[in-house]
Amino acid sequence: MTRTRTARRAGRLSAVGLASLALTAALTGSAHAGADGTADTEGPASGHAAQTQAVHAHDDWAPTATGDAGMVDVVQAGTDVRVGPIAACDVDGEAEGSTPGITVGHDGELASYGRAGTSCERSDGRARAEVTGDRFSTSVLEQYGGPKIRVRSYSASCHTTDNGSASSMSLSGVTGFAVPEEIPPNHEVLIPGATENDPPMARVVLNEFTSPEPPDGSMAMSAVHIELFPEGGPVTGDIRVGSSSCAPYGD
Repeated sequence: MTRTRTARRAGRLSAVGLASLALTAALTGSAHAGADGTADTEGPASGHAAQTQAVHAHDDWAPTATGDAGMVDVVQAGTDVRVGPIAACDVDGEAEGSTPGITVGHDGELASYGRAGTSCERSDGRARAEVTGDRFSTSVLEQYGGPKIRVRSYSASCHTTDNGSASSMSLSGVTGFAVPEEIPPNHEVLIPGATENDPPMARVVLNEFTSPEPPDGSMAMSAVHIELFPEGGPVTGDIRVGSSSCAPYGD
């Protein structure tokens, strides 16, 4: 179940995302964060029922994984602004990616990404993607009375398993909105409008997790997904921070 919290500003914090799974067979179970802050998983952590689907291995199939530090795809003042995927990696392409930092928009108004690195690998019939980065910020909402959103550091990863794929993420030093210490999959935060009657300035989804229906074991996740003015406004589109995707049987 997605929990929704409305917030304008919040102090710095560190948070760990509860594990998410994409499975090819119906299993039951739960996930919880252990004492060391890592997630232990038994079955679908998100609470979504996984439908049974017959998937047969094939010699030509190989697991895939991709990762990137983020991307920007917005429309501002009638102009399309598209940047990324940033520092992307792919098991079937560049195995590693890195950036010393990149800004998008005037003085990084739309987005500013600090140093980030990605790594993708395939070995022993498994695939994995790892993403780490720091010093993300966006100040695009400030001119409309909203907060400046900052993330001091973030990570996002996924890996294939015998039954599908699993993912994890973490955030630290977050300002601009409130988040729980343990972030469930698809945790939603609304950034409210300047007045009570105004539509929200942004919808922020943390630990975003998507998988196809019916499930085939593949998944995609983002540590942070910011949807600007989701009901329409002066700036629309999406900003993502820390993304990965995995598929146990290829694309």
